[in-house]
Amino acid sequence: MSRVAYVNGRYLPHAEAGVHVEDRGLQFADGVYEVIAIEGGRPIDLGGHMTRLERSLRELRMTMPMPPRAMRLVMREVVRRNAVRIGILYLQVTRGTYRRDHPFPPATVAPTLVMTARSGVRPTSAMVENGIGVVTVPDQRWARRDIKSVSLLPNVMAKQQAKDAGAYEAWQVDRDGFVTEGTSTNAWIVTKDGTLVTRPLNHDILAGITRDSVLTLAAQAGLTVEQRPFTVEEAKAAREAFISSTTAAALPVVRIDDASIANGAPGSITRQLWDLYEAHIARAGAEDWIGS
Repeated sequence: MSRVAYVNGRYLPHAEAGVHVEDRGLQFADGVYEVIAIEGGRPIDLGGHMTRLERSLRELRMTMPMPPRAMRLVMREVVRRNAVRIGILYLQVTRGTYRRDHPFPPATVAPTLVMTARSGVRPTSAMVENGIGVVTVPDQRWARRDIKSVSLLPNVMAKQQAKDAGAYEAWQVDRDGFVTEGTSTNAWIVTKDGTLVTRPLNHDILAGITRDSVLTLAAQAGLTVEQRPFTVEEAKAAREAFISSTTAAALPVVRIDDASIANGAPGSITRQLWDLYEAHIARAGAEDWIGS
């Protein structure tokens, strides 16, 4: 089955879909995006993603390209036309097409809306069972990381650095030596006494939708959580570490740079959270596109 993309009101063959050469997302990275997990052909945590999308647009003084209910209908149709049962939906909104100039175009210029969907994109069983490695890199991103902007060049460079080192992810580190987050994931550790630690929400990190789900699941399981910064040294000395994201779920980290975490194997609390999140996905897979 050929893949289908949605671009500004049209469903097009994926290979033929495109935007104008003067789209501001292309020329200025002037746009935002969301990645939504699909399970059983239905969305996971769609309400959270829609809320974050609307917030990102507000922060950039952009408007929604269509009413939320209509957007959900388009999302559902993109997933259906691509026959995605387990995978992701990608959604991007830019400030639209206008002659190249740094100030915003007139308010009459319509936003550009693009959606695609594809199957797969979940951790392999080996990654879950054996864990993954991360490397640490200086955080060189702009100061508004709470906005899910398409301006991702520092993330791309850091992710490639991780790949070159044989690692799955790069943990970005601020000037004071504290871990902010991964290039596309939130960062967590588990202390010796079993406390989960993750950086609090502010302009330094993105409010991960899976991060929020993990916090809820941990509280329901009676686990202690501290939202505070942690250093690279604390992470390397931790009992466990893991990452969370739409595509990674709650994936164990067993190596940071050249240091093994504890015995170098996924820990019991991370495994518990993985199982809890898998159960959450199974429940959320019944979520309705329109009424959620």
